[in-house]
Amino acid sequence: MVGITWLAAATLLRVAFYIHPLLGWIIEIWMIFTTLAGRCLGDAAREVERALRRGSLEESRKKLSWIVGRDTSTLTPPQITRAVVETVAENTVDGVIAPLFFLLLGGAPLAMAYKAVNTLDSMVGYKNPKYRDIGMVSARMDDIANLIPARLSWMLLSVAAGLSGMNMRRALTLGWRDRYRHSSPNCAWSEATVAGALGIQLGGPNNYFGERVEKPWMGDALRDIEIDDIPRAIRLMMLSSLLALLLFAACRLLMG
Repeated sequence: MVGITWLAAATLLRVAFYIHPLLGWIIEIWMIFTTLAGRCLGDAAREVERALRRGSLEESRKKLSWIVGRDTSTLTPPQITRAVVETVAENTVDGVIAPLFFLLLGGAPLAMAYKAVNTLDSMVGYKNPKYRDIGMVSARMDDIANLIPARLSWMLLSVAAGLSGMNMRRALTLGWRDRYRHSSPNCAWSEATVAGALGIQLGGPNNYFGERVEKPWMGDALRDIEIDDIPRAIRLMMLSSLLALLLFAACRLLMG
């Protein structure tokens, strides 16, 4: 699947540029656009936020279920808010920083191949009897692909916190301290950094496919989580995404 995705994208671009450079540019820009999920993620998070502010618990649970893998049917408003902040933090890597990183390394075809890896992991990369065997390779490929982007997110999100008036030092400190408090080798880098920037705790136990999964907490609970943490997390995502774009564009220029 990953190989076919890369080959199809590379072949399409080769043919398009052969027909006309402008056509090639248009298709390449479209491909890149499809690999970046920042706006979609922000919109989905705001949908849950609006439902919470209206006091519509069932609606917020339903809309949350569209963007997370956990069971949302019994979550309280603080738990819903925590889930939204976590998924925004985690997908800052998967949805923006990593695609930009692979775009730098190998252009649109490699960015598309990365999205194939990430989508496979999202669909079947679960540790349960249904998916454990078929999803193992997808999950391991996703772990490897995100090793560098996840670690870059620690620095980028921390700088974004400082630029947003949040606590950059705490983001750096807790992002580093809690970087391995997750079953994934990558997820805690961004989640712990966002938790530090906001002064809240993320993680903890959740239900997945009817099973209770105990997860460690990340960050320090300097205050209770609140609905306003959702737009704060989105702001961190968007600003760190811009920083990643500037960083990788500068690298590209230096590479010639």
